Amino acid sequence: MIKVRSRHLEGAEVSWFAPLCNGDDEYLSKHDLRYKSDWSNTSNVLLTADRLGYRNILCPSSYQVGQDTMTFASAVAPLTQQINLLTAIRCGEVHPPMLGRAIATLDHILKGRLTINIISSNLPGTDLSSAARYQRSREVIEILKQGWTQDHIDFKGEFYNLKLGSTAPMKTYQQNGGPLLYFGGYSPPGVDLCAEHCDVYLMWPETETRLQELMTNMSVKAASYGRVVDFGLRVHVIVRETEAEAKTAARKLMSFVDDKRGEEIRLRALDGKSYGVSRQTEMRKLADNDGFVEDGLWTGIGRARSGCGAAIVGTPDQVLAKIQRYMDMGIRAFIFSGYPHLDECKLFGQYVLPKIKTFSMPIVQGRLPKGEPLSPLAAGIRS
Repeated sequence: MIKVRSRHLEGAEVSWFAPLCNGDDEYLSKHDLRYKSDWSNTSNVLLTADRLGYRNILCPSSYQVGQDTMTFASAVAPLTQQINLLTAIRCGEVHPPMLGRAIATLDHILKGRLTINIISSNLPGTDLSSAARYQRSREVIEILKQGWTQDHIDFKGEFYNLKLGSTAPMKTYQQNGGPLLYFGGYSPPGVDLCAEHCDVYLMWPETETRLQELMTNMSVKAASYGRVVDFGLRVHVIVRETEAEAKTAARKLMSFVDDKRGEEIRLRALDGKSYGVSRQTEMRKLADNDGFVEDGLWTGIGRARSGCGAAIVGTPDQVLAKIQRYMDMGIRAFIFSGYPHLDECKLFGQYVLPKIKTFSMPIVQGRLPKGEPLSPLAAGIRS
């Protein structure tokens, strides 16, 4: 049986995506400056998601043209009302004690509405093995947790050797171990890292059978550490009033993509040749002539994406039914996106979001400081 930490809850954490990196367009591979990655456009997407009731939003990190994640998150945080920020960090990019201080500062600005997405990819100019990259991430996480929870950091590993005091500014607003850690990775070292240290295992879309296999494997590994993790799904969505309109929108999105241009887009990312990306490629090969690998899951978008390569496509009822199937499997966190992101955020917020009972992961897990009152917007589960 797949063990999920929050299985007893009927709802889900429904999140959107902040397009910090270039690529937010009406047509994939046809860049339009109206959708360029800048403060105005990206903050508008995030604040719209907050207003519509999304519970979290992924602020990604990329070395392609775009914005700095931590700086953006710090600037937008005071403007938000209830949404959590799932802020991506690339392990190894910043000295861990300084990273811990920056995260703690952001957590205080957000008053506990911070979650962290752990990324273990190679940094520009480096080519570490998968095992080495995840070992570096493990060391970063352990140092962060020491700084957030102890009065000193005393760590010796393969990448870091530190012995220093941990002062009050490094302590996070969330006092039970710091922000929740979201993690995505498929190789054995990555699965082991998540099982030992992280809270939410993020998966890219695959067939329901293959997702079940990933979840079972993670549950077994987490149990070996005496832990239980939650599961999340990062997936695109295209919802329209009729199925025909939804499929037309999907075809329109890809109407300027040919195989050569699609391959260029996929391979320009640092993780373009990762095992996770290869699984997305395998899924596309199993799809029918229209790009559907199973009911409601369309893989055509992956022709021009290096990472998450499929979308839930259909009517509001069809999209909701697909999400419910995932929830029945034990998936409790969803990170949706669409092109262009502001338009699709509004459409999903109109047609589907009001029908899902939602919650914020950190509040469910009791990660706010002891005795801290919850605001009416933040407390508990809402319909």
